[in-house]
Amino acid sequence: MILAHAEVVKNTNNAAEHNFNDRCYQRSILIKGWQVMDIFEKKQQFKELREHFKELINYIDINEIKNEIDDLNLVMNESDFWSDQREAKKIIDKSNKLKNKLDSIDDIKKLIDEVEVGFALIEETEDENLSKEIVALLKKLDIDTHKFEIDLLLSGPYDNNNVILEIHPGAGGTESQDWGEMLLRMYNRYAELKNFKVEILDYLHGDEAGLKSVTLLIKGVNAYGYLKAEKGVHRLVRISPFDSSGRRHTSFASVDVIPEIDEDIEIDIKQEDLRIDTYRSSGAGGQHVNTTDSAIRITHLPTGVVVTCQHERSQVSNRERALKTLKNKLYQLEIQKQQEQMQNLRGEMKEIGWGSQIRSYVFHPYSLVKDHRTNAEIGNVQAVMDGNIEYFIYEYLKNQIKA
Repeated sequence: MILAHAEVVKNTNNAAEHNFNDRCYQRSILIKGWQVMDIFEKKQQFKELREHFKELINYIDINEIKNEIDDLNLVMNESDFWSDQREAKKIIDKSNKLKNKLDSIDDIKKLIDEVEVGFALIEETEDENLSKEIVALLKKLDIDTHKFEIDLLLSGPYDNNNVILEIHPGAGGTESQDWGEMLLRMYNRYAELKNFKVEILDYLHGDEAGLKSVTLLIKGVNAYGYLKAEKGVHRLVRISPFDSSGRRHTSFASVDVIPEIDEDIEIDIKQEDLRIDTYRSSGAGGQHVNTTDSAIRITHLPTGVVVTCQHERSQVSNRERALKTLKNKLYQLEIQKQQEQMQNLRGEMKEIGWGSQIRSYVFHPYSLVKDHRTNAEIGNVQAVMDGNIEYFIYEYLKNQIKA
């Protein structure tokens, strides 16, 4: 609509062109049924959204995405693409996800162009309907840019999963155990702000106060994607309420974060992955001698797992038993693979003490929370302890994209 209107104005009005960035003058227009729209403020909002989008685009290699889509299209055009339907679905989903990312970029760029033209037109026409349309487009631009940022920041394989979060106080007895309880409260409050659900899976009380350990299951959209930023050692500096002399104490607690992974493991055994050999089974002799090749040996070619069965009299029964045994062994391999994945996600566990902290919470002699990975800091410690840790999480996620 705005771009179409622009062509009409261009053909009927020879007014001088306006420079958008240089002419952000203050001017208000009263719109019937709407509040007063401050042109200067709306332009400033637009400028910030536009610059933020440019910053996000810098994290993306568009040509690389296009090349990856082309490669996936080649795979999907292969004659045997549907031979493995589960793998085919993964490839299709990946291709669609990449295409959606490019579509989102194009849509936001078009929105930016429309809003920019709209601001130029409103200075010439003062059209009330045009003003309303700009307000609506700005709102859509804000929503779409935020959604694009979330999709960009939370694109890991497990980011959409629920999360298992553990808190373990360091050395220091009651002081560090109380710090663990404070962190538990902080994450509970954060979960409330995000509309996440929290289940306590395990809780061990402290000696006098606080806790010795706690394990939480936090459920919600992108719960792991957000809270993976909290993994590491957290340091507290304060005047201890447990010290009658009122001295300053430093305490540590570690936070461990892993995604909740679906325990249902599907074992799909393809016929072409099996080599089946038959041989004559051994027996007790006499009337029990098996004169047919009823024994079965099955080799699973992708993994090299070999199973045999010769207990049953018929080849069919031995085959069924051998396949069942093979499936159990492959299941164990998948369990082992998941455990290795979890270990990789956990990473190296650092010592709960000096030099290993990811974030410091200082209550005394000044008020400051600082993330040592990103240098992000907030002066209001109490607000952070009330669950307002979103700023630190976003800075961490943006830092991860740069890496």
